[in-house]
Amino acid sequence: MGALSNQLLVVTILSYLASMLCYAAEYAFGERGAVARVASRELVGAGAPVSLSTTVDEQAREAVGLRRVNRIGLVAVVLTGVGLAAHAATLLTRGLAAGRVPWGNMYEYVITATLVGVVAWLVLLARRPMVRPLGLYVTLVEVLLLGIAGMSLYTPAGPLVPALNSYWLKIHVSAAATATGIFLFGFLAAVLFLIRAGYDAGKRRFPYELGQRLPAADSLERLAFRVTAFAFPIWTLAIICGAIWAEAAWGRFWGWDAKEVWSFVTWIAYAAYLHARATPSVRRTTAAWLAVFGWATMLFNLVGVNLFVSGLHSYAGV
Repeated sequence: MGALSNQLLVVTILSYLASMLCYAAEYAFGERGAVARVASRELVGAGAPVSLSTTVDEQAREAVGLRRVNRIGLVAVVLTGVGLAAHAATLLTRGLAAGRVPWGNMYEYVITATLVGVVAWLVLLARRPMVRPLGLYVTLVEVLLLGIAGMSLYTPAGPLVPALNSYWLKIHVSAAATATGIFLFGFLAAVLFLIRAGYDAGKRRFPYELGQRLPAADSLERLAFRVTAFAFPIWTLAIICGAIWAEAAWGRFWGWDAKEVWSFVTWIAYAAYLHARATPSVRRTTAAWLAVFGWATMLFNLVGVNLFVSGLHSYAGV
């Protein structure tokens, strides 16, 4: 089962990679891309009249090409679903190989959090198909994180360390991984909002030039807020459950361990974002930067604390 889980991880990454390429094709040549711009412009002859039949034929061919590109976008969604199935199977077989819930170390945590992120993306896509261009960025992040997990964070499947052998693992860590995956999607929406807002403000250098093909800034900003507002109570639950587990395991609810401190820093950062977003006098771009900062603290909590700081939560297994 452990070997099968490893093979399924490769299938997952390749599926997301193929999906990313299809999203990229639609992103470049779909309704907001080059083919659409060519199809929508008027054909003007250079010093000579253009016949109506020629114009109609050119527009018909361009329309057919646009429909084909849009079908590639649908293929991208299907490949994302295939990747999600392989992703879930990777986690399931990992759990069967270890004989426990599959989130007992850093490698398994990343696999779980990224799975939640893809589920959140597909749920959003089913509700709002017009945001499909964001799939390029979702799958890009998935490929990067899963590749890093497979190459740098991997540990063989095995039993839990004694400190983690508790039913609280199923509650505390699952809530934290779920919130992390949803926060990841909110972070992505906030970054794309900043890019689109910069493009709308007249900025044309990289990365703002990418904003031309993104959904409207207001839509991205509302998406980032709603996703983050949904994940915040789950993260709060994870911290509360962690404190209860700490009291049962170590005899105190809070001990200023590095993981505890940075979990609280992340909570403060996202609370500040939600407060700023609800305050009319605060600019939306300022609030979005707070969301980006919140994810940065989350990333440091996941990577920096686990790999570079020793403490009671040193269970990365790397």
